[in-house]
Amino acid sequence: MSDFFTEAILIATFASGVRLAVPLLLASLGETFGQRSGVLNLGVDGIMLLGAFGGYYTVLKTGNVWYGLIAGIGIGVLFGLLSALISVTLLAEQGISGIGVYLFGLGMSDLLFLKLVGTPTPISKFPKLDIPGLSDIPWLGGMFFQHSVIVYLAFALVPLSTFVINRTTFGMRIRSVGENPEAADSLGVSVAGVRWATVTIGGTLAGVAGATLAIDLGIFQQNLTNAQGFIAIALVYFGAWRPIGVMLGSLLYGFVNALVLQLKTLEVIPPDLSNFAAMAPAIITILALVIVARRFRQPTALTKPFTRGT
Repeated sequence: MSDFFTEAILIATFASGVRLAVPLLLASLGETFGQRSGVLNLGVDGIMLLGAFGGYYTVLKTGNVWYGLIAGIGIGVLFGLLSALISVTLLAEQGISGIGVYLFGLGMSDLLFLKLVGTPTPISKFPKLDIPGLSDIPWLGGMFFQHSVIVYLAFALVPLSTFVINRTTFGMRIRSVGENPEAADSLGVSVAGVRWATVTIGGTLAGVAGATLAIDLGIFQQNLTNAQGFIAIALVYFGAWRPIGVMLGSLLYGFVNALVLQLKTLEVIPPDLSNFAAMAPAIITILALVIVARRFRQPTALTKPFTRGT
């Protein structure tokens, strides 16, 4: 255990925690927009899986990680639009329709992988970009400022999302539609339009999260996300539907996951307990969710379909 408390191991563990938090952060930020407008999308994990395979396969064939990221964006937009059509326009029950999208993503990503690739094949990863000056700071530099561009962009989305939700007209419409869609509609706000936009944003970021996960790992395998999409949905509740709270929850999950992986590598955790240890990040996240989420009220219209004139 003493080997863990060395500078190199501690820095590597915290840096890994930041990196592992990124896919969750991206997916949960996107889901925050949707839920603030009243739409719960349980299909996040399925969209992440499709984005992961699309990003992986594109990089495998082109060798360009940025093309892979673009593929993830495209897949996310497509399935975000599909989710909006099902939940907003067709008024399907949000929980059931979301599970349908998840199952489709799980099955289709597995099928495409088996038919087009077959065997896990390594691909290029995102190049690391050290921030000049900041990356040289003892301890902090190695933890936070020696990552790929996508890591910095993901965390930059937190203040941007906060500004959009709290300081813009679009954000005001999102909040009003999520709290009282009837009142928003009476004031001329297009409830369906706002919800289409937010669900598409959520789908887009879920696709990016999946592509980021696959490219960062440099590999794809069946069920690569391991239910991270559902953890991302839980983190929205944990973060009280606020981007900063979502970021803190993502970092908590990432750091616990990195700690468990590091302790397993150092053989501090016995092999026969490794499966139980692997559940620790999810268990801690759920416990934190139970404690924190009870103190905050969810958007009033969450999961409630809206039809004009009813």
